[in-house]
Amino acid sequence: MPEPAEPQTEIVYRHRWATRLWHWLNAFCLFFLLASGLQIFNAHPALYLGTQSNFSNSLVSMTAMRTGDGSLRGITEIGSMDFDTTGFLGASRDSSGALVARGFPAWATIPSYRDLATGRVVHFFFAWVLVAGGLAYVCVSLFNGHFRRDLIPRRGELRAMPRAIGDHLRFRFGREAHYNILQKLSYLIVILGLIPTMVATGLAMSPGMDAALPWLLDLFGGRQSARTLHFMTMSLLVLFFVVHIAMVLAAGPVNEMRAILTGRYRVRPEAKGKTS
Repeated sequence: MPEPAEPQTEIVYRHRWATRLWHWLNAFCLFFLLASGLQIFNAHPALYLGTQSNFSNSLVSMTAMRTGDGSLRGITEIGSMDFDTTGFLGASRDSSGALVARGFPAWATIPSYRDLATGRVVHFFFAWVLVAGGLAYVCVSLFNGHFRRDLIPRRGELRAMPRAIGDHLRFRFGREAHYNILQKLSYLIVILGLIPTMVATGLAMSPGMDAALPWLLDLFGGRQSARTLHFMTMSLLVLFFVVHIAMVLAAGPVNEMRAILTGRYRVRPEAKGKTS
């Protein structure tokens, strides 16, 4: 018997230039924001709720302690639980190989050495680049109909969401010209939820913004609560990034990378169409 023919595919234009540019600008900015943010966090590696901070009422803390034999141990506390995280959190090795007290390790921060001032400069610079790029992207997307056409879920898509979840759990990905419902919802959460929350909580932590926007501190319940929410939102963005990369690899990295670099995406002929 003859072997079944390979399903035919066709190249469509899937991502416009604004989407591609904003995608890579975000990736670039978020890398520097994460690494410089961990440098800032290391100045006081603990999270709290409310307005005051001391290690006695922390939700999460990363500390170092000496054991009976004089060795340094890294301890991460989450509520009433504590974990030995030596070598990664609380205590990690410096450039000479010695264990030193440090929240996050040197390889995860910018700069790698302790320098709060430089970390803040890098963080604030890329934060404003992210804000400017985000505002430009939203304006262009509203003008060209990208939000309405490609990101707003339709009623039929919402009804079919359980099937889409099942397909993803079984790693069954259809090569379609438009975003599926899970992509739409995740992108909207990032664009309209996580990134604005990151910006707002970042502003709330700035003493210079107290006079201009005093209501921000009340909105988040104090500077320490804003700092904790800022860290949690960053963690969710990192989780989104990890899942996003995993989906790209599972769905076909060559096709996915070509689409986000050139806009061209290989689909089934019956799925032909144009999005973003």
